[in-house]
Amino acid sequence: MKMFFSFGLAALFLIATGCGSQSDVASQTGPNAADSSAETSAYLAESEPAGALPVGEARESTEDGQEVTLVGLIGGSSEPFVDGLAAFTIVDPKVPHCAADEGCPTPWDYCCETDAVKDNIATVKVVDESGNPVGQDAREILGVKELSTVVVSGKAKRDDQGNLTVAANQVFVRPGK
Repeated sequence: MKMFFSFGLAALFLIATGCGSQSDVASQTGPNAADSSAETSAYLAESEPAGALPVGEARESTEDGQEVTLVGLIGGSSEPFVDGLAAFTIVDPKVPHCAADEGCPTPWDYCCETDAVKDNIATVKVVDESGNPVGQDAREILGVKELSTVVVSGKAKRDDQGNLTVAANQVFVRPGK
């Protein structure tokens, strides 16, 4: 009898919580739903910085140690986020990502444009005041996901192969379409 009562109570709870309107559900789980840590993140810029360079242009003109602001879409691989760190890769907005109707299960990996990605990608590492990488997932603290358009500001770092990394202290997330 206790088991029947517990099952009935659980079923009643599921029915009651599942009867919200679609807008209620969307407001809790939709793509624009950022958790409270993203809303209060010290790394989120409230307004878009001016003069952002597209990733490809920044790769051509930015020198090591230079302050830079650039714009790109989160992607460039099937897993553009670094687990345990606020770090990810971005791709120049001019590079078209694959469309779902092309049969690509992960359009943010740019599998249709791999040659274009190599010259139009940068790594973003969100850093604290001391310049150390932030040890939280970027998706949580910034409220971003694959193909989110971001504008990042920080210090450029170049490696021997010419790859560009930005130690970002501010990230602006453009509203979705």
